[in-house]
Amino acid sequence: MVVALGGVLVWLDPRGPQESEIDQEARAQEPGHALENAEITLFGESGAIQQSLVAPRLVHTPQTAITDVTSPRATLFDSEQREWLATSNTGTLNTDTQALTLNGSARLLAPEEGWQLDTEQLNYDGVTRHAWSDTPVLLQQPPQRMEASRMDVWLDDSQVRLTNNVRGVHPPATRSP
Repeated sequence: MVVALGGVLVWLDPRGPQESEIDQEARAQEPGHALENAEITLFGESGAIQQSLVAPRLVHTPQTAITDVTSPRATLFDSEQREWLATSNTGTLNTDTQALTLNGSARLLAPEEGWQLDTEQLNYDGVTRHAWSDTPVLLQQPPQRMEASRMDVWLDDSQVRLTNNVRGVHPPATRSP
């Protein structure tokens, strides 16, 4: 009787092996690989480099084409292959759409023009080469300094548009004696 009761309990035990379906949505959130000291380069349809991203840690989820990065340093290329530099604390790159989002102390530098833009979140569309921020921004080209609530930058045109609450300091040009 004890053996029979033990057999019934084992058969009814919910902790035993059970068949269950794989949750595809949960699986889509699982990283495919993580890389240390990694560099990823994305190319456009013509084969030209669109953007390059270097990070001490990169985690890619293939099902969603999302790559999360820590301390990213991005090099963005415009249609003339001029380099624009972007950094932040963290970032997310969609490798299918070439959309890059930089979060936390995000900075965009235009080395040839000598200006830098600082904001908390910087979004970048690698296909249209358009960067924007919906958070307050600071644009500096010493000795000039401008602040705004929103910003758009088109890399191909070297054009910047500041929107809402725009304020700035533009010292007059000084003449050498």
